[in-house]
Formats: sequence, C-alpha cells, structure tokens
Amino acid sequence: MTDDGNIPATTESVRRVVVANQFGLHARPAGQVAREAQRFSAAIRIVVDGEAVDAKSILSLLTLAAAKGSVLEIRAAGPDAEDAVACIEALFLRRFGEGK
Repeated sequence: MTDDGNIPATTESVRRVVVANQFGLHARPAGQVAREAQRFSAAIRIVVDGEAVDAKSILSLLTLAAAKGSVLEIRAAGPDAEDAVACIEALFLRRFGEGK
C-alpha cells in the first residue's frame, strides 16, 4: 500500500527474444536465466508456443525444449519487471556467452 492508502499498480513488461545459440536453451543457459530471474521480486514467466513456465526454475525452463530459432516471450509483473525483462533479454542477446 502506498502512503496515500492506494494499492500501487503492478508494473508489467513483455519482450520477445529468439534463441540464437547453437544448442538452444539447454542446462547452462537455463541455469543462467533462473539465477538472474531469482534476483528480482517480479514474477517472471517464459512463454513458448503458448506454454508458460516460471523463469526462476531451471527445471521448468528445460521443459520448454526451446531449440535454436525458437521465439520466446519474457513476461514479468512486479515493481522491478522492466529491469528483470531487460536483464534476461540481455542473456539471450549475448547468446549466453556461447560463440555460436
């Protein structure tokens, strides 16, 4: 609740990314996403073909089986949603540090 008694609006952010690294969203990149997502208070979901999973869970991320070329949607809701989405988007843009 804010000082004036109102309930603050929840900030939501959505961005689309393409899996560009050669082996897709395998264990190491999924671990990076989960670790970064856990730093934020926002609820963060990764959506592929209508299936949404918790970005803070490596096991949930692995169930997506997102191969190279997959289009994912990063969705976050909470006070730091924009920062959370930008941080996770940056991992995809850097190809998780994988050259290919």
